[in-house]
Amino acid sequence: MKTFHPIIASLTYIFFVTLMAIPANAEPQEDAQNGTPLFRHMVCFSFKEEASDEQIAEITAAFLDLKNKIPTIVDLEWGLAENIEPLNGVFTHGFLVSFEDKEGLEVYLPHPDHKAFVAKLKPILDQVFVFDFTGKRNP
Repeated sequence: MKTFHPIIASLTYIFFVTLMAIPANAEPQEDAQNGTPLFRHMVCFSFKEEASDEQIAEITAAFLDLKNKIPTIVDLEWGLAENIEPLNGVFTHGFLVSFEDKEGLEVYLPHPDHKAFVAKLKPILDQVFVFDFTGKRNP
């Protein structure tokens, strides 16, 4: 049985509070090239204490390289936690993967290159937080 994790609960609460502040009539965030709403795959990692800086750099590079290997990825951004309000808990690395639609994520997840990345990641991964959504902007 999974246990309640207060950090993940806090992150989820903050995300949903932010979403509730967006008007119900908010416009989908569109891809600049074709005007369709983008589907987002937000991933946050924390690494095991024994993970070296070199291993973490290799994982980051491998994650970013997925954009060159999986054609459904439209964009891939990443960054380190710089929280002014320290609510990121244990999560230090964040990635935002964009797809034209949800089907793009459905191609990405079982893709052999994604599976190889996950296999490389698992030995040094402490925790992961994933949240998928269709991007929206205020009108």
